[in-house]
Amino acid sequence: MVTIELIDDPDGRQRELFDDWAEVFAADGRHQFGPEHASWTADELRETGRSTDRPRISWAAVDASGTVLGSAGLVMPQRDNRAQGLVIVVVHPDHRGRGVGTKLLGTVEAAAQEHGRTVLLAETQWLVGERDESGEDFAARQGYAGAQTVLRSSLALPADRTRLEAALQPGRDDGYVLRTCWDGIPQEWWAGRAELSRRMSTDIPMGDLELEEERWDEERVIREYERVAAMGRRVVDTFAVLEATRELVGYTQVQVPRSEPRVGFQHDTLVVGEHRGHQLGLRMKAASALALMQESPDTRSVRTWNADDNAAMLRVNRTIGYVHDAMMREWQKTP
Repeated sequence: MVTIELIDDPDGRQRELFDDWAEVFAADGRHQFGPEHASWTADELRETGRSTDRPRISWAAVDASGTVLGSAGLVMPQRDNRAQGLVIVVVHPDHRGRGVGTKLLGTVEAAAQEHGRTVLLAETQWLVGERDESGEDFAARQGYAGAQTVLRSSLALPADRTRLEAALQPGRDDGYVLRTCWDGIPQEWWAGRAELSRRMSTDIPMGDLELEEERWDEERVIREYERVAAMGRRVVDTFAVLEATRELVGYTQVQVPRSEPRVGFQHDTLVVGEHRGHQLGLRMKAASALALMQESPDTRSVRTWNADDNAAMLRVNRTIGYVHDAMMREWQKTP
């Protein structure tokens, strides 16, 4: 007998249940990518669930003995994309083929319908040269269509310093300078950072995903940095600044878990369209890697994800030394 339990008190009476819920994701990651796979910790996932901009509802599939067989979630943006919902369904590798995933998905989709989320998004991942048969086939059977293919690449650290320093193009005078910040940015940049995040939702390849422009302001930027800090992560931002106006025209961000810093996770990288053609993406990512090598020597690699048709950024990654090692598929289900 499998029951689906709503997790609404992950810090109190359901703390152990939530820890087991999080462990399902870790077990799936080890199954897909090997024993060294770096997964979200339970505490990080607790913090992401507290977001007011992107709250998550969580469920666990539990058998009669209390064992968590599978985990699910529904993330619902509140400031924009109010028709969209991110569907998360993972079954522990030891308990697949028993209908647990179907039962969890039914629960998530019913909740999505109740909350007016008609565009459902999901993800599957696998190593290069392999295939996520269970996830891919399951998504297709349930009516989801592939909407975008994403490449995961990794940069081993310490990287080739000579290559990185050459990418910075020292002595180049084109009116742009780079600035790197750890664990927060100056107040005078909050508005510019909000604009960059907005542009991140409009200026990068989206495949067939039905996503709206995101709404960002200074308060949301502040909350985001507070959330990352509460997750126990350090964050390094490198910005491209137009010297003449002091305008932020590009940025790249990497987050590093304090408790397990061996892997840094690349988040956004963007050069706004009006300022492309100056190799700012290459220069920012090189500066970011050098900053990690200096400030976080225990970080041994950085992982990044890019759409397979984002040729410019994939070229930047190869130049710096990133190696393509895994894939991700974005799935979508619409009425």
